[in-house]
Amino acid sequence: MPDNSSSAPALSQKTWAELSTDELYAFLKLRTDVFFLEQKIDETELDDRDREAGTRHLWLADSVGVVMAYLRVLVDAEPEIADARLVIGRVVVAPEYRGRGLAQQLLARVLEQLGDQAMLLHSQAYITPLYQGFGFLPVGEVFLEAGLEHQSMYRAAGGHGIRGEFPL
Repeated sequence: MPDNSSSAPALSQKTWAELSTDELYAFLKLRTDVFFLEQKIDETELDDRDREAGTRHLWLADSVGVVMAYLRVLVDAEPEIADARLVIGRVVVAPEYRGRGLAQQLLARVLEQLGDQAMLLHSQAYITPLYQGFGFLPVGEVFLEAGLEHQSMYRAAGGHGIRGEFPL
């Protein structure tokens, strides 16, 4: 049952080696509840990227420890687009906590820590305005991934650049 108190959610950030089994279970449950049960995605959720040494897991939990929102930041050996070796992914908010700005809080923390580096993400198409507000720009055409429309989005190091343009 969600905690409806007005206390601010606790933000946690850990690498794979630092995670407890309870923390891992809590955010994997959220990811599978939303991506598999709610959105009916039928592709592999556990892709081994969670376990990479450079992967950062960030989440917000309520006062009783329920994970409200989550994202991860991967480090690609070779950038998929331009110079973006950092890839934000698996951004998810529990249904009962949506509309509270939790994804924005997680994104703000990532940009606070890593915003001096170029980043990439593959957004579900309907939510691209959220990422545009953080300086991410659409790259290429909308594509299908896991049966849902997605848009690749790039953010230059420091978030600088002319809207609609990005280095190739």
